[in-house]
Amino acid sequence: MTAEPSGRPDRFEEVAQAAARAFRLLPATPHDSPPVGPGAPRRIPRRITTDPETVERDLMKLVLTLVELLRQLMERQALHRVEAGDLTEDQEEDLGVTLMALHERMSELCDRYGLTMQDLNLDLGPLGPLLPPAE
Repeated sequence: MTAEPSGRPDRFEEVAQAAARAFRLLPATPHDSPPVGPGAPRRIPRRITTDPETVERDLMKLVLTLVELLRQLMERQALHRVEAGDLTEDQEEDLGVTLMALHERMSELCDRYGLTMQDLNLDLGPLGPLLPPAE
């Protein structure tokens, strides 16, 4: 680790090393793959299984999941602002149109990559699903 002039460790270097350790990918083994067949119990893989054939779809799934999370957060914030009376009628209309257009575009991209909105809701194990339930 490098040190800053004050003698303290370089925070960026420390974070970079921690990230490198945390995100080191190991090849998946057959034991890590989810079971195949009806009625087989579903196990969560301990390692990431990558498939060159689906890398674009998987990347889009990740990106769309993050965009959907942000869209839902913006929607909730907009509702709070509307309820608080912070927006003019024109601002409310613009915000509503923008959020509806974003939702429509999300649906189009999901269709294009063979995903559903439910596919974007990652299971975080004991933390529960990433996205709140649809209302």
